[in-house]
Amino acid sequence: MDLSKLDLSKLQASSKIGDEWAYPQAEPNRTGLLQVDHAPDHKLYWEEYGAPDGEPVMFLHGGPGGACAPVMARFFDPARYRVILFDQRGCGKSEPTVASAGAKVALTNNTTDHLVADIVALRQALGIDGKMHVFGGSWGSTLAMVYAIRHPEHVASLILRGVFLGTREDLLYMYQGNAARYEAAPFELTEPGSYVTYPDEWKAFVEVIPPGERGDMMGAYKAIFDMTPASEAERERQLGAALAWSVWEGTISNMIPEPAEAGKFGEADFALCFAQIEAHFFANQLFLPADYIIANADKLVGIDTHIVHGRFDQVCPLPQASRLAATLTALGAPPASFIVTNAGHSAMERDTALALTAIMDGLPRL
Repeated sequence: MDLSKLDLSKLQASSKIGDEWAYPQAEPNRTGLLQVDHAPDHKLYWEEYGAPDGEPVMFLHGGPGGACAPVMARFFDPARYRVILFDQRGCGKSEPTVASAGAKVALTNNTTDHLVADIVALRQALGIDGKMHVFGGSWGSTLAMVYAIRHPEHVASLILRGVFLGTREDLLYMYQGNAARYEAAPFELTEPGSYVTYPDEWKAFVEVIPPGERGDMMGAYKAIFDMTPASEAERERQLGAALAWSVWEGTISNMIPEPAEAGKFGEADFALCFAQIEAHFFANQLFLPADYIIANADKLVGIDTHIVHGRFDQVCPLPQASRLAATLTALGAPPASFIVTNAGHSAMERDTALALTAIMDGLPRL
């Protein structure tokens, strides 16, 4: 076979949704900054899309630290829904960010409890007095469930994509894998993990950390993030680690990775926010008691819960969604829908995006 005549681009088609969206990209009706805290003065950047008097949807982005983008409003019928996108503390267009003010400032008063309180404050500031749909993916699904557990009276439905329960084993699957033995046996399948599917990308992630420190990859990365750079070399090392962390997750979020297109995950400001906020939350067990969501799943009974999860998700593997569905079923409140798509983790994967849009189109009207 003459490989020189082989068009490699035809062997790897993108799994992303492309131009198959049901609804066009729109401009926000309005935007704003809402002050939610002092010392530091945390301000949330928010945008509103769709019908100003429509059914409210609170969109919770992933990460933590992932920020929102206008494309995230395309899951929703603009004639029916009033969609609120906002950037969580420390990232995106909220103020201050890790990239602009540094981790010491932006991570002060930045915990799950603070983020839940921010949702309450934003809901109240925007005059959403009754129930709303809460839509979250990945870490956004975690935050959505925590909010619903604590404020069920304001949740009409939960729409969860790429369920993340946030247990220690969930984190080890993605960030630890075979790292401890990587130097001696890089291709040995010693532990379960995302590295099995993405070995080249894993190599780039692991080799940022010296071999002697790979027994705790998350801890080793956080030590780099926590240092105050005293030289240009240290600043470059910190940024390099943030980019490696960010690109690792961004790349493996897609069933068919596109390594030449790191997108926002390869941008310095995004990576600094994304990586350092994630490491901050993960080092503190998401600022939640162990197995908090499963232990409090009874609080979700009475809320219509819809789950969409990619079968090939290597950021938040499918057993997390299956465990949540089984727990709700055992409580007598099975998910209103549980759709497993032929996709990876990203909300922008074709089958997942279409399933989420179909769920929103089919929800009973408030």
